[in-house]
Amino acid sequence: MIALEHELDKIKGFDKRFVVRLKNLNIHTVRDLLYHFPFRYEDYSTLTRISDLEPGQTATISGVIKKVNVKNIWKRHMVIVEAIITDGTGLIRAVWFNQPFLVRNLHLDKPVNFAGKTGMGQSGLTLNNPQFEYLSPTKDATHTGQLTGKYSETKGLTSKGLRYLIKILLQNLKLPEDFLPAEVLEMSNLPEIKNALVNIHFPKKIEDTEKARERFAFESLFLLQLNNLELKSHLSKAKALSSKVYKKDWEEILKTLPFELTAEQKKATLEILKDIRQPHPMNRLLQGDVGSGKTVVATAAALITAKNGWQVAFLAPTEVLANQHYETIKKIFAELIPKWEINLALMTASSSKVFHEKNLEADMKKSEIVHEIEKGKIKIVVGTHSIIQKDVAFKNLGLVIVDEQHRFGVKQRAHLLNNKENDFIPHLLSMSATPIPRTLSLTLFGDLDISIIKELPKGRMEIKTKIIEPTKRALAYKFINEEIKKGRQVFVICPRIEAKSESDQDGEVVKNTWSDTKTVKEEYEKLKMTIFPKLKIDMLHGKLKPEEKNLIMKKFKDGKTDILVATSVIEVGVDIQNASIMMIEGAERFGLSQLYQFRGRVGRGEHQSHCFLFTESQSPDVKKRLEYLVEAKNGFELAEKDLELRGPGQFLGDKQTGLPDLAMRSLNNVRLIKLAREAAVQIFKKDSSLKKNPLVKARLEDLRKMLHQE
Repeated sequence: MIALEHELDKIKGFDKRFVVRLKNLNIHTVRDLLYHFPFRYEDYSTLTRISDLEPGQTATISGVIKKVNVKNIWKRHMVIVEAIITDGTGLIRAVWFNQPFLVRNLHLDKPVNFAGKTGMGQSGLTLNNPQFEYLSPTKDATHTGQLTGKYSETKGLTSKGLRYLIKILLQNLKLPEDFLPAEVLEMSNLPEIKNALVNIHFPKKIEDTEKARERFAFESLFLLQLNNLELKSHLSKAKALSSKVYKKDWEEILKTLPFELTAEQKKATLEILKDIRQPHPMNRLLQGDVGSGKTVVATAAALITAKNGWQVAFLAPTEVLANQHYETIKKIFAELIPKWEINLALMTASSSKVFHEKNLEADMKKSEIVHEIEKGKIKIVVGTHSIIQKDVAFKNLGLVIVDEQHRFGVKQRAHLLNNKENDFIPHLLSMSATPIPRTLSLTLFGDLDISIIKELPKGRMEIKTKIIEPTKRALAYKFINEEIKKGRQVFVICPRIEAKSESDQDGEVVKNTWSDTKTVKEEYEKLKMTIFPKLKIDMLHGKLKPEEKNLIMKKFKDGKTDILVATSVIEVGVDIQNASIMMIEGAERFGLSQLYQFRGRVGRGEHQSHCFLFTESQSPDVKKRLEYLVEAKNGFELAEKDLELRGPGQFLGDKQTGLPDLAMRSLNNVRLIKLAREAAVQIFKKDSSLKKNPLVKARLEDLRKMLHQE
């Protein structure tokens, strides 16, 4: 008998040609194939007489083939295969295009089912590209006469082939004991695995598929919640380097700041300081609206940690952002850093330097900085993910700060938590400027404590946001020109479109010919040569070398550039006080949360700021969606709306989570998430080591491998 964990290439009699093709779909084991679920179903359950058929009807007919024809249309390079079918009540013509190989499978006068959609041709009713299968007393129908699953396919392996393979496996499968405990299935009212697998692939009615899908989505959510509970429990028992937090140090930080912290900034800072006092590792997510001042909050914790003699790693997703953090920390705390005898370093692929405790800055080789880190002399190091590589060994790493944590992915996050130095796990503070709805946060980051900053610093003016129709473009350009004459600067964002194939909702491959770089170049050339020939214009995109990006951003920050044309590379963290206009081309191509991030790049200074949303779309839905941004005052409310409109897959990015499709689609199903959490808590309370639930433990390990946490 076949088991779920069996690899397909080791199953006797399993066609090796299928093994190769299945690998293209990332299918290697029996479980992989059985968990390759249909993305939609064709309803071929209605058996209809030919005489009763109408155009546009989806149905199954049962009859025999009386005649087969092959037509070659040379001018159109087309081969048409025709079969005349009768069931005794009438005749119908089945037609297939460019599939000449079908001829050898079309046999006369044998009982056969055809399933498909009817159309009207010159000679009457037709079935275009129908499914067909021959009937026998000993074999049930697989592809006709029922709800028929449509799967993501690959070259040489259609949905029909996948159904065939899956049915064979299900018939010969030794199904294991359900890993979900009976009490969990009962409290959640979910089907056991045997029924769920059959009903999701070969359902009798659509309600069966919905219940089966809910069960498989629940699996992942339940395991995710268990993983969060285990991780949180593990960290509560682990050791960390605790920091002493004195009132006078906190007051000195507040006194040093050139502005007053908001109430929510103070609250978040005190929550973090309370955590780093503990002998157990902090694992906290600091969520803040765009421009809410998260960096200052994180830096306060970094300074306190460094004053205690421990080291801090401050990670940013890009060199541009790493440079900005370094400069911000150095500028704001220029007096405090030397006073507290803290060495601050920047280490990226293109630059490395140290701001000494003696209030001096000097370039330094990376190897030298690494050496200083190893000796514990550098207390705070700012950089990209390169600072947590194997060749960088901290002497006493007390705190890790990860900015824009969603960009690092779960693998890097797990690495940080497992990175033990002297048997201590560093405190971890993750930051995100992408507001995430609470339900989503608790599901994905349930192991984290969460601090939220919604309140913006005092004196910030509301950013005026407008949707600009094509007819109003000239007026917008005139306004931009006038603002630049006043000394203001402008961002122009072009759609970030990846040059790769994507799948539409039906799973069909769509070729995308746009390219990031080309789009930016075209807009740059248009603005520079035609619209604003006298202005200083630069462009920024992901294909540039890090040193080029840094130079361009420095010019813009220093006011040497009037307009910066860029891709979404500037989405997060970039702080240009003098930039007062955000112009977004093809605004409909971005999600609401992303547009909100873009808008937050302006409005940082004392001048009134504007955000212009350019769109060529005439769709009422597009206009309605963009109006949500025009009216939005709060990023968290907007995130809820974005999640509702686009779904979790697009909101988060499937690759960022590593979760299966069904689980991803269920991340906005509050009821199911609540059920999964309740079940996980119940099991964990009774059996935190999962010794009594070995099947659950095994599946949890599988999930961690999938999430790259092991």
